[in-house]
Amino acid sequence: MKKWFVGIGRAAMMGLAWAAAWVPVGSLAGWLIVGELEPEWIGGPLYAGFLCGGIFSAVAGIADNRRRLDEMPLPRASVSGVMSGLLAGGLWLVVALLSDPPQWLLYGAVVGSLALLSAISGVTSALLGRTGKNEGSAHAA
Repeated sequence: MKKWFVGIGRAAMMGLAWAAAWVPVGSLAGWLIVGELEPEWIGGPLYAGFLCGGIFSAVAGIADNRRRLDEMPLPRASVSGVMSGLLAGGLWLVVALLSDPPQWLLYGAVVGSLALLSAISGVTSALLGRTGKNEGSAHAA
């Protein structure tokens, strides 16, 4: 039971880290597109980053046999990131299709950008994990 709580905690921390990184990107994109900062340009990346980061943590944990993030190969981190973006984008797509008439170009852009940003975030997370491991070992010596 303790393993489940640890895994959920790690997924939540990864989600919070991704959300913190995605909010400035989404706010800047919203400001460039609309010309002003609106609340949805903050909430959208916040929720999407948290969800994609949590899914990345679960996908990476399942796919990499519970290896640590700093031990994950960068191509596998990228693939896990794309998978998390596609899973979160698929969830958003189902909700969007049930609520509005289809706008395929918008849906493709959202799902594609989630997959791309998740891939970038996955590789960055793996690189930051390696950097933290290297700094920790340098301080221990």
